[in-house]
Amino acid sequence: MKVQSKHQRKAQELVDLKQYFSVEAALECLGKMPKARFDETVELSIHLGVDPKLSDQMVRGMVRLPHGSGKVVRIVAFTESPEEALAAGAEVAGLDDVMQRVQDGWMDFDVAVATTSAMKQVRTIARILGPRGLMPSPKSGTVSDDLVSVIQDVKAGRVEFKMDKTANMAVVVGKRSLSREYLWDNIKAAIEAVCHARPEAFRGRFIHNMVLSATMTPGIRLDSQEYLKMDTKGNQQ
Repeated sequence: MKVQSKHQRKAQELVDLKQYFSVEAALECLGKMPKARFDETVELSIHLGVDPKLSDQMVRGMVRLPHGSGKVVRIVAFTESPEEALAAGAEVAGLDDVMQRVQDGWMDFDVAVATTSAMKQVRTIARILGPRGLMPSPKSGTVSDDLVSVIQDVKAGRVEFKMDKTANMAVVVGKRSLSREYLWDNIKAAIEAVCHARPEAFRGRFIHNMVLSATMTPGIRLDSQEYLKMDTKGNQQ
């Protein structure tokens, strides 16, 4: 039997978790729930209607949160010009020397970016970075010849998202310390970005359900009407 924390029990006393809420109402409910002693991360958990076994129905992308993620992101840059990357905000930059550190077991970073020319060498450590979701990719916007802009975007609050093998994904939308208005702006941007990543080959209902939660709170279900109307591709769901 799953043991609930005191925070979760208190939250369930305050909010009917069987109901579906608008984003605005969900944020109000979240505000009523007990807070942890640290600034919790707020996430959207999304279940998609695509078939994760089909290669043309994979969903991944990125979103620039209007008010930032609130998270301190450590960036490693694979590049032949480390000075520029370091000046832009990367914690570590280089190519052969950084790749050797990764091969030796160093993984003390959150995001890896790379120049197009460096990718030929970086692919040799894909077996290390890939399983951890850290492999630079053009689809996620982490491979570019303008690494300065990429690094600045990531530091400013750009968040990547990727569907897992069960057609689920989690998208960070900020911290609990953000105002409701700022969180709502971030949530809207995240939903629109996920809708925009809808595969062209997919037909049917794209987003099945979404749940809003913070690190130490139970999930709050969102009303489907909130995100059905945000499908920026205009596809019928």
